[in-house]
Amino acid sequence: MPPEKCAYALARYSRSPDSIMQSLEWVRTHDSQKFLESFYFQYGHASIADLGHTVVCFEGMSELAASEIEDETLWDGQAKSSRYQDFSRSGFITPAELTDDDAARYQAAGAALMSAYQQVSARVIDHLCEKLPRPDDMKPDAYKRNIAARAFDVARYLLFWGVPTNIGQVTSIRTLEKQIKRLRVSEYEEVRSLGEEIASSCAAQPDCQWDENAREPLAPTLARHAEPDEFLARSRTDLKLWADQNLPPSSGLQVDCVDLVRPADVAADVAATLLYSVTDRPFRELYEMTAGWPSARRQEVIDAALGSRNRRDDLPRAFRGGPYAFDIVMDIGAYRDLHRHRRCHQFRQAYAGHLGFDTPPAVAAAGAAGIYDHAMRSALDQMHKLPAPGSHYLLPFGARSRFLFKMDFAEAEYIARVRSGVKGHFSYREIAWQMKLKLEQLEPELGRRVEATPPWIEDPLKR
Repeated sequence: MPPEKCAYALARYSRSPDSIMQSLEWVRTHDSQKFLESFYFQYGHASIADLGHTVVCFEGMSELAASEIEDETLWDGQAKSSRYQDFSRSGFITPAELTDDDAARYQAAGAALMSAYQQVSARVIDHLCEKLPRPDDMKPDAYKRNIAARAFDVARYLLFWGVPTNIGQVTSIRTLEKQIKRLRVSEYEEVRSLGEEIASSCAAQPDCQWDENAREPLAPTLARHAEPDEFLARSRTDLKLWADQNLPPSSGLQVDCVDLVRPADVAADVAATLLYSVTDRPFRELYEMTAGWPSARRQEVIDAALGSRNRRDDLPRAFRGGPYAFDIVMDIGAYRDLHRHRRCHQFRQAYAGHLGFDTPPAVAAAGAAGIYDHAMRSALDQMHKLPAPGSHYLLPFGARSRFLFKMDFAEAEYIARVRSGVKGHFSYREIAWQMKLKLEQLEPELGRRVEATPPWIEDPLKR
């Protein structure tokens, strides 16, 4: 069924004594758009839109746009894997924000990164074949796939936000509406355009038909109402302005790459989280600062975030959270993997490219350190010379950035256990192991129950 009709049928099913078969027959002869107009969009019965789901596929957008598309808590989907596919012939996207000389400099830097990606991939494959001969019980094709995947694990550090990818997602039309509204106020032109294109697609017949006789628009009512989330845009702008005008100079607090905080003051936690995304400071510094402020000062931050809110606007994500806040400095590649965990609330700081980059040990072992180091430094140097936000597209996957993950113990245990396994990427394996150690320090009784695999235990031919 089309998702809007499905939502109507299930909503009616919950509100009448009829069977589901009778409700389906009712929907065949009644207008689902009129029903949604009244009960969802006018009366605000938002849960109705959770009852209709749809599949939307995105092809050929940048990795940066993909990460913005996926930034939904209630989201299911898959993206093209940079760990298992060869991106050497994929080319890359030039953002609309860059023109003329800026575009030319970006394209030259992107081409250099892709060339280095090819060279490092080849050298790492040769190195791994020499280091890890094929076991007698492993078929040649399986061995070749495993070696290539391990090589891509290393070489993908030279990919960057501008390389293209594909995504297939399954969401409720309620989540789809929120996604469209959020994307339409992005700082990136590509992402804003995608928001517009999703809305247009919802008003049109589906591109991919299972039943050629059923040719109905996907979600036409949603398409009429998914306006840009102006509150989200204004809140972000107002917070940035408040931070620029009122925050004292940074204390320069140094924290570990995985820093665990258990906030006890809810108001200070909210204020610190609101400020996290508009500054470049560690969460611990912001939390300790806001916890020491008088209530009126914290209220200024919250007022800045909510000053433009109306009764239909949801509270910003910073008002959600969990007892544990993991402030993580990690490479973009690791973030792309950990970003998939939905039972937590995630925040990021601007992609400034000022935290350096990571170098996989296999790069040096394969004799590719010079190629890798030169490519990374040159790309970051060019990025810093280009205007934002277009410059963000040049940020390599090996570059470090700062992210905040807030969760309960069950999700922390799950991430540490699953992501530390030997099948995982070495970068997020280290992060998952550090999460376990931080939990043991903060919560000895609970932390010791986390069964994580130390990063020094390896099985390179196991996927």
